Amino acid sequence: MSDKVTLFHWEPNANSGKPMLALAEKGVPFESRYIDMLNFDQHKPEYLAINPQGTIPAMLHGDRVLTESTAIMEYVDAAFDGPALMPPDPRDRWRVRWWMKFMDQWLAPSFSMIGWSVFVGPAVRHRDPKELEAAIERIPLPERRTAWRKAIYNLFCEEEIAESQRRVGVGISMLEEALSRREWLASDQYSLADVNGFNLAYALPLSQPHLSNEETTPCIIDWLRRIYERPATKATWALGRTEMVKRVKIFEREVQP
Repeated sequence: MSDKVTLFHWEPNANSGKPMLALAEKGVPFESRYIDMLNFDQHKPEYLAINPQGTIPAMLHGDRVLTESTAIMEYVDAAFDGPALMPPDPRDRWRVRWWMKFMDQWLAPSFSMIGWSVFVGPAVRHRDPKELEAAIERIPLPERRTAWRKAIYNLFCEEEIAESQRRVGVGISMLEEALSRREWLASDQYSLADVNGFNLAYALPLSQPHLSNEETTPCIIDWLRRIYERPATKATWALGRTEMVKRVKIFEREVQP
């Protein structure tokens, strides 16, 4: 099998950023294929030939096609040399997987709904309505068609947004408590849980300043800043193309005179 790695991704953010950062932490070179989500590149025939579900990211390792961001991260850690991103202790490994499941299934959908309502929808809804509807109809998964329609036409109801905000608040409290007890999220070793968590939570001080800031959540801010300062994170965020990547600049330390 060829060792060539090709990663199809959007911005270093949320799902796309997880395998991007994992590959960078492992020191694995890869060919970057930027998929412009706001241009619906993920639903075009050339990408659907790679991943018929039309979701991003997707990774090619030789002739292997890998999808689902968290599963790709675990594959990257197991398949390549480099620093281990899973701790050796079984209980710590359980904790890594617990946090990743919590973030993927419980917390990330709430972040996503808020992000889609305030960023994704407004970014595309000004386009020609016929083109938008045609783009929505090309989406393979019906649940994704529903999500795009809600974002584009601003159909998220107040109850949905309120529940997402509630879940974000609960998640922030849980993260702060866990990080007050350990150096990293799942153990005293940097792991996939931290890679996952950073991609989900790096913009918290900007998106939820009343819930996450230096005074209210010092452990979260310190955790995010330490991840931001890692060389792999800097290299990963350099691959972004939109204004989104500038959000991490909030973690720049002030230069003392």
